[in-house]
Amino acid sequence: MPEPENLRSNQPIGVFDSGIGGLTVARAIKEKLPHEKLVYFGDTAHLPYGDKSPDSIKYYSIRIAQFLLDQHCKMIVIACNTASALAYEAVKDFVGKRAIVVNVIDPVVEKISKDSGLKNIGVIATKGAIKSGVHASKIKKLNSKQEVHGLATPLLVPMIEEGFFNNNISRSIIHSYLSRPKIKNIDALILGCTHFPLIKPEIEEFYKNKIPLIDASTEVAEQVAHLLKKNKLLNLSKKNPVHHFYVSDYTDVFEKSTRFFFSEAIRLHEARIWK
Repeated sequence: MPEPENLRSNQPIGVFDSGIGGLTVARAIKEKLPHEKLVYFGDTAHLPYGDKSPDSIKYYSIRIAQFLLDQHCKMIVIACNTASALAYEAVKDFVGKRAIVVNVIDPVVEKISKDSGLKNIGVIATKGAIKSGVHASKIKKLNSKQEVHGLATPLLVPMIEEGFFNNNISRSIIHSYLSRPKIKNIDALILGCTHFPLIKPEIEEFYKNKIPLIDASTEVAEQVAHLLKKNKLLNLSKKNPVHHFYVSDYTDVFEKSTRFFFSEAIRLHEARIWK
């Protein structure tokens, strides 16, 4: 990655996702770095990304990156596994030295590959992320002894976005997916979508807490802190920052759902960047 140029510590961190699932990552960054200002963009007009073509996801991601650059962000966090898998390199090339770019896959892969006790690793994610094979290829590069078993779970994101979790409907769908032979004998499960921390208790219940569940949000927050410190861009101000949250297509349902993701009510603003 090119060394960033002419960036200031008081500039905000940009975070984007296909919907509001990336707020789990934004929340983790807020808890880790309480003095950093956040600008969040949820591309609700094109949700979900999992069934879109790679070219479409690259196009959406670059347009959103430009929006976040226009908000003077010093860092752009791609808080979407599908976009991280298919558009990270394109966004990094587009942004160049104008901001630091972080994805949600590399921090998880680095953590997993260092654990010699994990031999068979499961991944649940969108169709696009699983089809890309990015988790398997990256883990294999770092630890050739580990095997990765990916399972596409396309119903989970829309289920969560519509507020169906912690009930009989979600438990039934989760049980159906996790019972499939492809991920039967695993030592750990990567939650390969930033929506999935919301159903983590239900997944833990299925596995009876016998295997670790790897949630990207904590690892990404650690990576963000490390890179900001490395580049001397940590905001040392003690003032409480004002965060801004945008969506590409506003609905009341999304605004009401944000409290589940961010642990507090937030105000979403519509930004039609596709015109």
